[in-house]
Amino acid sequence: MAHIKVAIADDHKIFRSGVINTLIPYENISFIFEADDGVHLLQIMEQQQQPDVILMDLKMPNMDGIEATIKVREKYPDVKIIILTMYEDDNFIIHLMENGANAYLLKNAEPEEIYEAICTTHDKGFYFNENVNLALLKKVLHKNKQQFKPTLKNEIHLNEREEEVLKLICGEYTTQEISEQIFLSPRTVEGIRQKLLEKLSVKNSVGLVLYAFRNGLIE
Repeated sequence: MAHIKVAIADDHKIFRSGVINTLIPYENISFIFEADDGVHLLQIMEQQQQPDVILMDLKMPNMDGIEATIKVREKYPDVKIIILTMYEDDNFIIHLMENGANAYLLKNAEPEEIYEAICTTHDKGFYFNENVNLALLKKVLHKNKQQFKPTLKNEIHLNEREEEVLKLICGEYTTQEISEQIFLSPRTVEGIRQKLLEKLSVKNSVGLVLYAFRNGLIE
């Protein structure tokens, strides 16, 4: 199991300490730094090693979690971002996912779920909470499905292999697992994934999943 370097950005030190302490039993993760806000987070990331995963609060002074997520995604595209907040709002969830967040958890989540989100986003690129995130995501996308102009057939053409890889990404398969499923090298699979990101103009695997939902590729 790979070791995962984690950072946390939240303006409440007590909350940061609580999260860190509850995750101490999981030996494959370690917190490499804490930040008070988005500005502090970016300063630290410029000065030392990058985390694999960031736990990001939304409401912070100087630079909030929304702006920080966008800036981290622009400068450090490989870093995974998990929003950890008190705001259980459809608009926040969709907006953050579309702008580069890899997962969205509420602050009352159990330590086991936070740990699962860290590992899953690190390995597979995204994590949808079954009870909150996926339910809200489906509700919003299905409710508004008719408002979106399908682009799969009319504007963007995906070949059979690209559709196959996209569906497997939506099924939460890792690059290695996809390569074994379709008998291609992991390097080739990653190349197809990068091509999909470019073709669909999305920021990460979450964007690919949103596109697949909107265009009826997955239920």
